[in-house]
Amino acid sequence: MQLLDGKYVSEQVKVQIAEEASQFLAESGRKPHLVAILVGNDGGSETYVASKMKNCEKVGFKSSLYRYDNSVTEAELLEKVREINADADVDGLIVQLPLPKHIDPEKVTEAIDPKKDVDGFHPINLGRMMRNLPCYIPATPYGILLMLQAYNIDTTGMHCVVVGRSNIVGGPMSVLMARNANPGNCTVTLTHSKTKDLKEQVLQGDIIIAAIGKKNFITADMVKTGAIVIDVGINRETSTETKSGFKLYGDVDFENVAPKSSFITPVPGGVGLMTIVGLLKNTLASARKEIY
Repeated sequence: MQLLDGKYVSEQVKVQIAEEASQFLAESGRKPHLVAILVGNDGGSETYVASKMKNCEKVGFKSSLYRYDNSVTEAELLEKVREINADADVDGLIVQLPLPKHIDPEKVTEAIDPKKDVDGFHPINLGRMMRNLPCYIPATPYGILLMLQAYNIDTTGMHCVVVGRSNIVGGPMSVLMARNANPGNCTVTLTHSKTKDLKEQVLQGDIIIAAIGKKNFITADMVKTGAIVIDVGINRETSTETKSGFKLYGDVDFENVAPKSSFITPVPGGVGLMTIVGLLKNTLASARKEIY
């Protein structure tokens, strides 16, 4: 079993991003600029946004954070998005999810200029991805592709089983792993909560990508010996054992699955760190006008 070490790989990629950002600054006289909007004070969202801002600083990007409390109206939020869309100094805009119940996340996502949609959630970017056109690949799937590349894993001809069908991870991942590229060229099975005989389906996987949002959902009896296991889950539970007061668990029962796998990502220290790298690479691509 070899660990797919997100900490190591993300640090390597960030060194490269920092060099390219420095070159961009020298050529253009400005830094790539990422803007985040955070509504409310969800613990997970606070942590993610703080990490994104810190990583921007680390690679030499400019970052801005706009915070709103839960009482902000949908109209006010949409107005802010339009204002940022029109700001030529901004390369990327992310609105951290989840949003309060009175705000429609689809409306907000669609309001973001596709040229600044560095999370890769806008229907135009997802549509371009479906057609294998230049686009911002959603940050988590992009991070997973970068991880597979870093370990020189040739996925050609493999059977990839994706567990979870979200628009953020499962859906895009199933498209990316099937496309004519490497990583890619897999036969893909997309499974979800309504799949019959889920265990039998997952057992077929040479690659298993778990993105279902349930702690330790993928157990050892669902994984064939030698499988590559990518755990996208980040499930927070309160804990007295940690300084932060909570502990993170993946969607995979790591302790029992790891001995059976050829490669596996840990939680924390795996896909989460690669997601941030995907976001940074998209922001740099936007600044350089590589996609649009």
